[in-house]
Amino acid sequence: MGTVGAGADGIAGERRQLINIAYRLLGSLTEAEDAVQDAYARWCALPRSRQEEILSPGAWLTTVTSRICLDLLGSARTRRERYVGAWLPEPLPDRTEWGRAGGADPADQLILDESVGMAFLVVLESMTSAERVAFVLHDVFRYPFTEIANALGRSPAACKQLASSARRRVTASRAPVTATGRADVVRGVKEAWETKDIAALIRLLNPAAVMTADGGGMVGTALRPVEGGARIAQYMVAVADKAPGLELLERSVNGAPGLVAQRAGVVMTVASFDVSDGRITRIWAVRNPEKLRLWAREGQGRGPE
Repeated sequence: MGTVGAGADGIAGERRQLINIAYRLLGSLTEAEDAVQDAYARWCALPRSRQEEILSPGAWLTTVTSRICLDLLGSARTRRERYVGAWLPEPLPDRTEWGRAGGADPADQLILDESVGMAFLVVLESMTSAERVAFVLHDVFRYPFTEIANALGRSPAACKQLASSARRRVTASRAPVTATGRADVVRGVKEAWETKDIAALIRLLNPAAVMTADGGGMVGTALRPVEGGARIAQYMVAVADKAPGLELLERSVNGAPGLVAQRAGVVMTVASFDVSDGRITRIWAVRNPEKLRLWAREGQGRGPE
């Protein structure tokens, strides 16, 4: 669970792993950065003699970061009860398209795989805090339950049960999808939205599709999920009618094909999609500007190639 050695270079090398763990646990890169920074601050606050006693600083940092995230997850549930509308994880751009010019970007340290897909992160939100920590550490990062037990303050057997319960939630939520199929469907949605073709949108949407939007009370959006393919299609066209000059771009969102809506170069919405059998089953639209900071940097958008 981390590297051996207490040197500054050794613990600095753990940052990428810690950021990846913390983002999956918290669903927010901002909070993940803060949690990792807090863990490093606690390490630096240790007396030198105590640092030298720790055989694996990486394991220590992972345990501390996990405990910080566990505490944050507990307080987050209370905060989200007061959140205006639905809460969605912070969407991530593809660093090859949107990387910050100059300097190190925390997003550059994130590994964009299935475990950061919006559908996966939304399922993680349905877990208890302990389930989430046990599952992410074991199933995603392959840490043994004996070490996860240190982070959760529970027995290895209890941690194994937590991960098993979480795994059942993930398995039940998964639907078959191919990357090629997803990209084609998302492109179809873009084209139908641009032409305000309700019939085409309805064909692309599963009749039981659900769209969830996150404006955080800072921008106008649907406060409750919009259910049903026909209703979603009508809603999307109504948005297009009310937002002249809005441009849709095909972009990678959390490692999967998605759409970015921008006006005058300013990103307004980042949308993720779940696709099954060639039709959209879920749409997650993040509009809260505080969650779009990685997308809103001037001069980083690129038109379709």
